[in-house]
Amino acid sequence: MPRQRTNSALDHYELAVDEIVAACDGDLRDALRALILLNEQLEQELAIMSGVRAPDRRLH
Repeated sequence: MPRQRTNSALDHYELAVDEIVAACDGDLRDALRALILLNEQLEQELAIMSGVRAPDRRLH
């Protein structure tokens, strides 16, 4: 059953989540893992750009 779309800002996130899960063959654990890894990478890049060393908080 398709989701009812009501808010265009939220629709954008719903579509992004659907695409990420689909890219992980529907595996929610793999999708979550991919998002966590991407977030860590973005945090490191932000720390480098701001000249601050990011704390090493890796969980894997």
